[in-house]
Amino acid sequence: MNTTLQESIDRQRSILKGWLAASLVRIADDCRQLWPNRQALETRLMEGLTELPYCKYLYLLDDRAHQVTSNASRTGLLEVHHGRDRSERPYLAGALAGASFSLSEAYISRNARRPSLTAVQIIRAEDGQLLGYLGADFDLRELPATQALYQQPGHWMQLKGDPAIRSGLFHQARVESPMDERIDVVLDLLAELITVNGVFHAKLHFSSSRATLWSVDDPYRFRIHGIEELGNPDLCLAYPRRDYPADAGIPEDAVIRILRCFRDLRFMDETIYLRSGMLNIFNGLIGLTFSCDGSHYMPWEEFLDKNLGFWLGTSDETSACQ
Repeated sequence: MNTTLQESIDRQRSILKGWLAASLVRIADDCRQLWPNRQALETRLMEGLTELPYCKYLYLLDDRAHQVTSNASRTGLLEVHHGRDRSERPYLAGALAGASFSLSEAYISRNARRPSLTAVQIIRAEDGQLLGYLGADFDLRELPATQALYQQPGHWMQLKGDPAIRSGLFHQARVESPMDERIDVVLDLLAELITVNGVFHAKLHFSSSRATLWSVDDPYRFRIHGIEELGNPDLCLAYPRRDYPADAGIPEDAVIRILRCFRDLRFMDETIYLRSGMLNIFNGLIGLTFSCDGSHYMPWEEFLDKNLGFWLGTSDETSACQ
């Protein structure tokens, strides 16, 4: 997981911990005074749900992590969970290690098969003896949003592909596709669609001679076009004219240069060649997948700075963009 994404998750978890800790301490303290009266404990757990409006289940475990109450839920007490052994569940690891309060990593719940979190508060007697644990389960989809959407970092990422494809790399060669045969027309038309007709995200699949396009007029749906459409300038009539976005991350005049780089990478070698190329003008990222099935995601400026020798692993200084 990249550092920026982990930091975003950690901030969210910190907010949730601050929100949960005080309520769980208060409920746990009341349960300590009621221990081990099951009926009184379950009554307190049902009351506790009103203090934790997004909590799905509240329950109590003994010092061996065996459940001593039903699950308290919005629909009432769920008796079926009484006596359940939770000692092997990963969300209890922190509590069993001695943490007074812990918030688990997200996990897929056994029953609903949804991303979930569990908060655990240790309960101790007045003399410090361990009595048990208060558990609170949360469905991630029901938690309130506490921060802005994670932002994709704009640095270069390299991802390995299918090992089976990599192992057979030198037993294959590029086969001329219909898109290869009409590549200049296709790229000129795509540049027009991006700079004049509101396409903001495009992916060219060279080997299968198709493109997937996203338009600012309908950003939640993509369009698929085969080579007959991509080689026909009439395609522009199907997309309304739109000014090039002022907040685009890729300058308008760089679009055709990027597309021509795709062409050069497609033809640079008969064994190592570009299978698909993607660009998004808003986040300024380029995506590449090569014949070895390896993928690269990188800022457009860095992409244009690379030469063919870089991609082939040679000392050739020939520019990748003619």
